Amino acid sequence: MKHTVLSLFIAALILTLGCNSLALDTVQQWMRFEQSFSSSKNYDNPVQDVKVNVEFTSPSNSKRMLLAFWDGGRKWSVRFSPDERGEWTYKTICSDRDNKGLHNQTGSFQCSGYKGNLSLFQHGELRLSENRRYFEHADETPFFWLADTVWCGPLFANPDDWNVFLKDRVEKEFTAIQFVLTQWRMAKTDADGNPTYTGHEKVAVNPAFFQRMDKYVDAINDAGLLAVPVLLWAIRGEENPGYTLPEDQKIVLAEYMIARYGAHQVIWFLGGDGNYSGENADTWKRIGRAVFNKDQHRLATQHVRGRSWIGKEFRNELWFSFIGYQSGHGDDEGTFRWLNQGPPATQWNDKPPLPVINTEPNYEAHNGYTYKKVHNDHSVRRAAYWSLLVSPPAGVTYGGQGIWGWHTKVQAPADHISTGLGSPWTIAKDLPGALSMKYLHQFFKSIEWWRLVPAPDVLTEQPGKKDASKFIAAAKSDAGDLLVVYLPEGGSVTVKTELLKSGLTARWYHPRTGGWLDIGKVEKPQQTFKTADKNDWVLLIKSH
Repeated sequence: MKHTVLSLFIAALILTLGCNSLALDTVQQWMRFEQSFSSSKNYDNPVQDVKVNVEFTSPSNSKRMLLAFWDGGRKWSVRFSPDERGEWTYKTICSDRDNKGLHNQTGSFQCSGYKGNLSLFQHGELRLSENRRYFEHADETPFFWLADTVWCGPLFANPDDWNVFLKDRVEKEFTAIQFVLTQWRMAKTDADGNPTYTGHEKVAVNPAFFQRMDKYVDAINDAGLLAVPVLLWAIRGEENPGYTLPEDQKIVLAEYMIARYGAHQVIWFLGGDGNYSGENADTWKRIGRAVFNKDQHRLATQHVRGRSWIGKEFRNELWFSFIGYQSGHGDDEGTFRWLNQGPPATQWNDKPPLPVINTEPNYEAHNGYTYKKVHNDHSVRRAAYWSLLVSPPAGVTYGGQGIWGWHTKVQAPADHISTGLGSPWTIAKDLPGALSMKYLHQFFKSIEWWRLVPAPDVLTEQPGKKDASKFIAAAKSDAGDLLVVYLPEGGSVTVKTELLKSGLTARWYHPRTGGWLDIGKVEKPQQTFKTADKNDWVLLIKSH
């Protein structure tokens, strides 16, 4: 009897240990493996005093080297997103070879296939398409960037509210969330009073800040959304690490955040709202080269100032993955013309090619810069459709007053009084322009948008030559079997259908409601199409 009981106990123990081992040592493809290590020493300033690299070896024997991060006390951790199924092994290399807890630690884990239903993970990590015009997943599925701007959200929101907001953005078919990953001009600490770091000549990272931030970045990916953090906000101001810190300390801080969140599904903004021209361009190139490398497998760009274009300075940088620009919050002729006839429309085809994305068009419910008229859903849609059609479409970003500053009451954003009052986020999340973004995404999902390139020559007349606010944007496929035309104020447009292939039909799409109106076959070499009213409309011509 004793032997039977003992045997049963041992069997149960083995089963329990086996289950725990499976839970600890198996990770699904494209998700996060995390392993912690305990230092045998204390350091005065760990991120300055020691570096811990971890070499991962794949089932096919390829190797990747990633930086581990300090997580308080004697704890160090590494996070890794495996791209191959099978058994991976890892080994630590510590700059302090006498640290027995951090140097020459080894282990292994199994990578299995992804079993969930989130598109972000089903199709694999993001990369540039073969023609370098848009983003695609590892399995070549195109990815449409539709980001919401929530700069202060993770800094100020409580976890329950954050999850409510993310659920709403998923329902509105956003695919990405832009936010600031450190203290900056809008927030000197997080909601719990934690600064990101202290010091200047030698920064000391505050793990408590990032331990709180982990939950918010995790939640973005867990909702199936791409995380798009700004690492170093860079506009003038002592509160902004990308402006105030010395170059070597910008590198230290950025390296830490990349190590901590590089295994998440992210695309990086290295700098935020900065001046990246002239001597500044050289500085930011050096920073980018120092903190990004091929082993990190994540795309990166800069978030630039309003009406700023850095394609010429940065497009040859190996770490620079796409041209993000900010058409800004202007409401004047110059702003409209810069967007629909300036660099985004004229320099997208420079070499080497890169995706082009407007990462900050005018925010809804935000005062216009010149005439102080509040931007409404129409001006938001106009900027979005222009942005998607004057360059080869890769995506666009939305922003709403009350959301980006994470308001909990009616107020003007801190340090941005001139932008006007914004509603609490609970109300601002339902601004009509946000719903328009859902319809925008549904329209582009209905076509092979990745085949479109700007086609201004397909129009017989361009009213935008006299009044830039009436600019009609057009893009078509090289094969001539797909054409999209955006009319910001409705009316009529005459299309040189002789430049398209035969056997096409035309439809109107209403970007306010998501509704369709059939027109019929395209039969004339030049054909005029007229809208039902003076609202904005999208003309779609494609094969039967």
